Amino acid sequence: MKLERLVKPYYDALEEGRVLARRCLECGAIEFPPHYACNTCGYHATEWVELSGHGWLKTVMLPANTTADSRLSSSGPYAFGEVEFDEGVTTNVVIYGINRKKRKILREKIANGEKVGVHKRIVDLGGYKGLHFELDEGE
Repeated sequence: MKLERLVKPYYDALEEGRVLARRCLECGAIEFPPHYACNTCGYHATEWVELSGHGWLKTVMLPANTTADSRLSSSGPYAFGEVEFDEGVTTNVVIYGINRKKRKILREKIANGEKVGVHKRIVDLGGYKGLHFELDEGE
């Protein structure tokens, strides 16, 4: 697969088990997924930074059809959700380990202001790696 110049370092890092983003050299905002320019202040110069791969679940939603994509369902129960990295940037991702019962519990925790920890899970999506997450132990 031919990758554009901006996304190639991102996908190369995923192959190595790392997650990259871009940080603005003017205001310090972190862009994820990576962008050439800062969406916060509009400055044109950014640099690569590595993210921790850990974060906090902000929202959780079960898919309407859990068998629609066998690449996802073959790894067990999953949901979609918004995750905030420890570094403060948010993204929408697949999160493994969540079924209907667990989703209800997690939604209640989030609504009550409790933090639900998640960590990166880099998966092979058939020719390239993708960034997904799973619940921290004990969640």
